[in-house]
Amino acid sequence: MSDKIETEMDVLSVFAQGNGSASTRRRRVVNMTVAGREISLAHVIGVSEASVYRNLGLDIGTNADVDFTGMSIGTINITPPESAVIGADIGVKSADVTIGFLDRFSGTLILTGPRIEVKTAVEEIVTYFKEELKYKTCPVTER
Repeated sequence: MSDKIETEMDVLSVFAQGNGSASTRRRRVVNMTVAGREISLAHVIGVSEASVYRNLGLDIGTNADVDFTGMSIGTINITPPESAVIGADIGVKSADVTIGFLDRFSGTLILTGPRIEVKTAVEEIVTYFKEELKYKTCPVTER
């Protein structure tokens, strides 16, 4: 068998070899994520309803007494996931934002604050990772 499976027919023949007839057996596909060096999501959400903050759990813990009226949300997903810590540091140093959520295991970072501050923080994070750390980045989107 070749080292490289190039066509759908090759894939089906591999299933047939290992599982009997490929047409009569159920196929199982395993999706895997290989941690690269990338920012796959960088989005700024404009002023949201209070229910959005409550449903995201941004109103608990150290943010329990924060009034989110007029606040925006910035969300970023980074791999490897530990990079979210670096992103959070850059974000709070480059703009007047608060860390709403930081998960060093999934690479998720949520920032809150005035829209222009959140946008600035997200843009600075993406720029740093792209230019200094040579990560593959996506454009910053906003709504």
